[in-house]
Amino acid sequence: MILPPDFPVDILDDSKKLSATAREKARLVIYSQALALGIGWASAAEIDAINIHKASLLAMKRAFGEMIGGAKIRNADFCDCRAIVDGLFVPDIPVPCEPLVKADTLVPAVMAASIIAKTARDRLMEYYGLFYPEYGYERHKGYPTKAHREAILRWGPSPIQRLSFSPHLFENHGGHGGIHGGHGGISTTNHHEQKRKTSHRGTGAQGE
Repeated sequence: MILPPDFPVDILDDSKKLSATAREKARLVIYSQALALGIGWASAAEIDAINIHKASLLAMKRAFGEMIGGAKIRNADFCDCRAIVDGLFVPDIPVPCEPLVKADTLVPAVMAASIIAKTARDRLMEYYGLFYPEYGYERHKGYPTKAHREAILRWGPSPIQRLSFSPHLFENHGGHGGIHGGHGGISTTNHHEQKRKTSHRGTGAQGE
């Protein structure tokens, strides 16, 4: 995601700290004003195969690729970008990348990326809730709540379940692979924007 220098940063925060209403309002502003953004996904099968950490980094890499492909700045030189990633590790992307713990509370571009990633994931969970109502995805959004665990124990893993999550829950069920996993939102600004407003420097990436 590339934010313009005049983006209204007061609407941003760590996505987990915003109410659903505030996230949705911010999402609409981000989509209407961001110069570029991307969302990357990693499937449940990929998470089971390579682990959640590597899958999150893979999702960040995919988000960066989507962002570059959809950038509104057609003449931008993305090789002249710097990246900031929320956390301790960085994805394999073709720009300098710096990890920063709590970046989603400190860097506006990463805050915006976290909001886009969170709202995209929640919408997907609501969609899956229509197909698998017994699991209640529209309510717990796939997080390991008591209701989610109880549904797994009663019905077994759903078709979108990653089996590497609490595998003991699946011991009495025939497990099957899933299609949903971690995702990442990614945001970027180039050096020219960085000179105008340093709070928008770099690339931010988030994964779950």
